[in-house]
Amino acid sequence: MSSEGAVAAPAGALLRRWRTRRGVSQQELSSETGISSRHLSFLETGRARPSRQMALRLAEHLELPLRDRNELLVAAGHAPQYSHTPLAAESMRDVRRSLQGLIDAHQPCPAMAVDPLWNLVLANDSALALADGMPDELMTDPINVMRLLLHPAGLRGRMPDFPAYSAHLLNRLQCLAPGSVEALN
Repeated sequence: MSSEGAVAAPAGALLRRWRTRRGVSQQELSSETGISSRHLSFLETGRARPSRQMALRLAEHLELPLRDRNELLVAAGHAPQYSHTPLAAESMRDVRRSLQGLIDAHQPCPAMAVDPLWNLVLANDSALALADGMPDELMTDPINVMRLLLHPAGLRGRMPDFPAYSAHLLNRLQCLAPGSVEALN
């Protein structure tokens, strides 16, 4: 949601954005989390600031990714709760090995792991074979899978039903980051 150097959104705006993204009304969220609709409204408008426990309860119910839970906590004036260790870190060696084993087990079907920005992290040989012959500009690190799929010189030419598949991809992007698809146009 936020990028380094960007001004953080207020906690209320983050809550409202996630609640709207999840398609949950204030009444539903307040009922399911045990807080009053009025208090939730105050939180969203910034008239009240969520306690640490309240922020975590709302984040849990809205199924926020851990990175976004940290962002909400910081916006509410609390310390982040969840650590982030890059997959490339030495301490993640066993995790990388396990993920690669899972991805390789899908052979001969293509399988891959991507980061939240759709950059390729791990892939099996079948997935890499799909990209044979792609222009160098699309294959430089980090390889962005969404760009590789949608770029005119990318994999789109190899997809017989590209219009239907691209609609699916754009819908997926819209669900993950509302506003991002409009930015592409």
